[in-house]
Amino acid sequence: MDLGLKGRSALVLGGSAGLGQGCAEALAAEGAKVAILARDPAKLDAAAERIEALGGTAIAIAADLAEETAPARALEAATAELGAIDILVANCGGPPPLPAAVFDKDLWRAQFQAMMLSTMELGTSLLPSMRERGFGRILIISSTSVIEPIPGLVLSNAIRAGITSWAKTLAAEVAGDGITVNTVMPGSFATDRTRRLDAMDAEDQNTTPEEIAKHAQAQIPIGRYGKAAEFGALVAFLAGDRAAYITGTTVPVDGGLLKS
Repeated sequence: MDLGLKGRSALVLGGSAGLGQGCAEALAAEGAKVAILARDPAKLDAAAERIEALGGTAIAIAADLAEETAPARALEAATAELGAIDILVANCGGPPPLPAAVFDKDLWRAQFQAMMLSTMELGTSLLPSMRERGFGRILIISSTSVIEPIPGLVLSNAIRAGITSWAKTLAAEVAGDGITVNTVMPGSFATDRTRRLDAMDAEDQNTTPEEIAKHAQAQIPIGRYGKAAEFGALVAFLAGDRAAYITGTTVPVDGGLLKS
C-alpha cells in the first residue's frame, strides 16, 4: 500500500530512541524526509545514520524542549534543511514518576513547557504553511493513561490529558484546510523507559525487573510488550494520504490492555 509519503517532510520529536525512533524509521521507509529531535547528540547521530543506512533521509536536531526558545529554533533548523514541514510527530519523553499528593512546582513548570507548550507552539507554528499547501498531519503521541491514569505517574497522566484535549479542539478548527490532528495512545512497549520503570518497581517491591515485566505482560491480552516498529506503522498510516478522513481521534495501541 502506497501511503503517499514520498517527498513529504516530517519533524519527529524524541526521534532518537523508543517509539519516536520507530515513527521516524517508519516514515522514512515510506519515502518521507525526516528531521529527528532529541537532547542527546550522540544518540541522534546514531539514529539518523541508521535511517540513512536503511535508505532513508534524516537529519538530526539536538534540542531540549524544556527551554522556551527550543521549539522555534528546532523548527527553523528543520525547515532550513527539509523545507516546509508536512508532518509533526509530537512525541515528548515520559516525565519522572511523581505521586499526585506531592507537589513540585518547578518540576511541573518544566514538564509543562517540555511536553505541552512546546507541542502547542510547534503545531500552531506549522499551521500557516500547511494551510497554504492544503495538507498537514499533526500526530500527538500520548499514553493510555489519558483514559486510565497510571499510579505514580501524575505528571504524565495530567499533562498528556491536556495535550489530548488541545488536539481534539484543534482538529475541528483545521479539518477544512486539509490538516488532520490525531492522538495515538501507546500502552506498554519494549523501550528504555519501560525498562527503567520496571527496574524502579522491582527495587520498590524487592524483586527483579524480569519478574515485574513478566507480571506486567501477563495483564496484556496479547501477552507481551509492543514493538516500536508496530507503533511506527500506525503513525505512518495516519500521516499519509490514505488517512485523510481520520481526524480528531484518539487511538489506543496497547495490545488490548485498556478496559474502556
